[in-house]
Amino acid sequence: MIKKTALFTILFSWMMISSLLSAQKVTQIKFVGLAHLSPTVAKEIAGIRVGEQMDSGKINDSIKNFFSQGYFRDVWVDRQGGVLIYHFEEKVAIANIDIKGYGSGDDGKKLLEGIGLKKGDLYDERRVRKAKKTLIAKLESQGYYDTVVDVSKTPVGDSSISIVFDVNKGEKIIIKKMNFVGASEMDQSDLERELANKEEDIFGWMPWRNNGEASVDQLEYDAHRVKDVFMQNGYLDAYVSKPLMRVDFGSYNAEVDYQIEEGVQYRVGTVGITQSVKGLNTEDLKEDLVLTPGKIFNVKRMRKDIANLEEKVGNFGYAFVKVAPQMHKDPEQKIINLQYVVEPGEIVTINDVIISGNDTTKDRVIRRYIYLAPGDKFNAKDLKDSKSSLGRTGFFESIDIQSQRLADNKINLLVKVKETSTGTISAGGGYGSYEGLMVNASISDRNIFGSGINTTLGFEISKISTNLNLSFVNPKIWDSMYSFGVSVYKRDYEYVDYSEDSLGGSITVGREFWRYFHGSVGLGYIDNQSTINDVLTNPIQGLLYNDQYSKTSIFTSVNFDNTDDFYIPRTGMKAIVTFDYGQLDGDDFDPDFFNGYADPLKTSAKIGFYYGLEDWIDYDLILRLKGRATYISRDENDKLPTAEKLFMGGIGSVRGYDPYSLAPYVVDATGFRNLVGGTQRASGSLEASIPLSEAAKMRLAFFYDYGYIGLDNDRFEGDFVENDLTRSSTGVVLEWQSAFGLINLVFAYPIDEEDGDRTASFEFSMGSKF
Repeated sequence: MIKKTALFTILFSWMMISSLLSAQKVTQIKFVGLAHLSPTVAKEIAGIRVGEQMDSGKINDSIKNFFSQGYFRDVWVDRQGGVLIYHFEEKVAIANIDIKGYGSGDDGKKLLEGIGLKKGDLYDERRVRKAKKTLIAKLESQGYYDTVVDVSKTPVGDSSISIVFDVNKGEKIIIKKMNFVGASEMDQSDLERELANKEEDIFGWMPWRNNGEASVDQLEYDAHRVKDVFMQNGYLDAYVSKPLMRVDFGSYNAEVDYQIEEGVQYRVGTVGITQSVKGLNTEDLKEDLVLTPGKIFNVKRMRKDIANLEEKVGNFGYAFVKVAPQMHKDPEQKIINLQYVVEPGEIVTINDVIISGNDTTKDRVIRRYIYLAPGDKFNAKDLKDSKSSLGRTGFFESIDIQSQRLADNKINLLVKVKETSTGTISAGGGYGSYEGLMVNASISDRNIFGSGINTTLGFEISKISTNLNLSFVNPKIWDSMYSFGVSVYKRDYEYVDYSEDSLGGSITVGREFWRYFHGSVGLGYIDNQSTINDVLTNPIQGLLYNDQYSKTSIFTSVNFDNTDDFYIPRTGMKAIVTFDYGQLDGDDFDPDFFNGYADPLKTSAKIGFYYGLEDWIDYDLILRLKGRATYISRDENDKLPTAEKLFMGGIGSVRGYDPYSLAPYVVDATGFRNLVGGTQRASGSLEASIPLSEAAKMRLAFFYDYGYIGLDNDRFEGDFVENDLTRSSTGVVLEWQSAFGLINLVFAYPIDEEDGDRTASFEFSMGSKF
């Protein structure tokens, strides 16, 4: 009876309280202990409004809503009449996140930020567990199995916590064997070419070999890559199964199987183009196609043809052109007929050019190199050339130009750049058998204050030389097509036979012509004081090296450059031709040998071809072919000072020999070799550059250099002069695009070294190119 009475009392009390709650309205809502949410946001989460009836169910739901935010360890509500008071006990904040054993650590932090776990967030056990699983899953996708991640927490004060993820990477899965079951017409090496998961090569640890490490997250896409290889070789009906990877977890070696049905190989039958663009000739378009009748069908070349067609139509203003290939297969004849249907859309104009990412470089400087402006009709070639032109400046690490569609006939160009360091304190040098340790340094900025102006202050010091130079070049005066440059230098160089002491300078004015050409004219002045070294006493040396004269010159040059990058071009050509006519004034010459100082005309040329093969072989191999030639003409009865003649050796001609150490020479009575210098010189280089580390921006280039230098119409007896020399060398260059500029470490081997040659097995430089 007592129990029944107590139960009745409780029920009656609850009913009375509920009745009172339902009868009373909410007059005010307060929040106590809230730091990371504003009261306005908290009221929205609670879902209760002032003026509403008190409802215990709604109050309970509001507490659940607050817990679901993940910010609070505890939430409770007090009621004082019509006032609801929410009390919060918030979770601690994350003061720091440290990841050990996962790459650089920054990669891991970016991964965790992607799932909402970063410094400053409130600690949430659920997110920490998710982060742990994410790290393990990411490493498994990279081929690491049995990875262990330990999480430790350390209090930082009363309201913060530090989290450490200690990653113990598991074992790497190595693919020892690839099986393409059913493939008889295609070699395994061809099928593996495009794959992310490849069979381990012999010496797989070498940079250009495959180490066989599995990328599990790429397995599902590898089947499509194999299918694409078949379609590049005419097998359009080929079937490729999903790969089956079998892993021996004792050794962590794996074997991958593909089931293949090749089908027949198709050749191209007929090729047609359907288009209605005014002014565009269909037959002219056909002439530029790569995939032509009779060839084995290649889907990669078809895609290239589509891209070329879109660019050609895009040059007429059609920014949204689409080219749809219609393929008609004839399995009996084993041919496929292609019909490209061009849908040009509307002619598009540029509404605006919007530039972003340039913290230093001024907008107007970037606009100089963009060949499309507001109001212009769209042109695909202009868009492509704009990107290459910006790349040639050397101001930016990356450049991306996208179109933002505003209407069917109007777009914005979004130019996004990532700036690179253009102001450098650079250094270089090397070691040679003659010069010993060589050191050079310069302070320069290709883009000073973001203005596009190039300034340099440099020096070079070695055991035998001291060089100082100061230069200023504005490539676009007042954003025009004109350029202006000034340079001053001081050079002291102690050759084996003589010492050169010269002071000079120049002023240059130039103009850009068309798109890739630049011409310039200039005036130069040199004061040269060359003297014989104290150790030399032979009369021949006096004729060769005792020159004190001044030179006034006028020069002109034409430059062509359509490459795509300043430091590491992958496409295009660079060429320059220079004519330099000088008048020399001086009287330190022997009248028995010469009538006076010569007025020489120096003609020089440089050319470089760059070709990246990544589109063809899916590997970032860059081939470079470079050539240089110089010829000096003058009256053979006049003296051409040795300092005005040509020498060979070192970076820029034939590596592996000391700079300026190769030239025609006179052998005196004592057998000593006296360098005369040449009047004609030519050299060439063939290079193949491969990537070493994309993250570190390092490449390795293999080179072969060949050079010739000769002398004609000189007053010395031919029996005592070696008039023509040829030398060659080979070696490797470590190319590093560092924060200080492009650093080249040259390791060279002279192939046809002769007695008396001065060699240099190692050199390094910074910032030089061509």
